[in-house]
Amino acid sequence: MKQLVLDIRPDAPPTLENFVAGANAELVAMLSLQASLTTAGQLPARHLYVWGAPGSGRSHLLRATVAMAREHGRPTHLLAAEDIDDGLPETADALVAIDDVDQLSADAQIGLFNAFNRSRGNGQSLLLTGPVAPLGLRLREDLRTRIGQCLIYEVQPLDDDSRATILATLAERRGLRLADEVVDFLLRHGRRELSSLLAVLDALDAASLERKRPITLPLLREMIQQGLEI
Repeated sequence: MKQLVLDIRPDAPPTLENFVAGANAELVAMLSLQASLTTAGQLPARHLYVWGAPGSGRSHLLRATVAMAREHGRPTHLLAAEDIDDGLPETADALVAIDDVDQLSADAQIGLFNAFNRSRGNGQSLLLTGPVAPLGLRLREDLRTRIGQCLIYEVQPLDDDSRATILATLAERRGLRLADEVVDFLLRHGRRELSSLLAVLDALDAASLERKRPITLPLLREMIQQGLEI
C-alpha cells in the first residue's frame, strides 16, 4: 500500500461564529459586544483578560474579536507580546489586543502599564490573553494588579460529548458517515484540542475518497501506522 498523502486543508479564518462556545457563551457574547461597539465608553467593562490552557482557543478568540472590530470600523492593533518594546499604540478609541501577556519583556510590561493609565483619556480598550489567572502571571506587581482589575474570563474546555457532536456534525455536512468507534478511539487516544481533531477528520475524509472506503476504525489504524499523528 502506498504512503498516504495527507491533504490537510488550511484552517478557516478565526471568527466568533466558528468558535465552538460550549460553556463559553457568556465570554463570546462579551467579546462580540466589545467588537461591535465603536468606543470603549459604551462597554460595560473597558478591559478584558481571557486566560486558558494551550489549545483552549484564547488566541482564536483574540484574533476573531479584532477582525470583527475592524469590520465595524473600530481602530485595532493586534500584537504579539514578544514584538512589543516599551511603547504601545496610542490610537484614539482603538481596541488594543495582546496575546500571551506572560511573555512581555520588562520594557513591554512598562509599556502596557502606561497603556492602562492612558486608556481612559484616549478611549482605548485592552483585550489581553494569557495561560493562567492574573494571580499566577509572572509580571511586575503593579501590572499584574491592573490586569486583575480587568473583566476576567477563563476559557472553559469542551467536554467529550461536545467534541463528539462537533465531529459528527462536520462529518454529516461533508456527506461522511463517521463510525462511533472512530470518534471513541480519537477521544480516548488522540489529542483533545479541537484543531487536532478537525485535522484528523480532514485526513480521514481524504483517505476515504482516495481508497473508496468508509471511515472505520481499521482505516484509522492503517493511517496511524503510516504516520498520521492523532
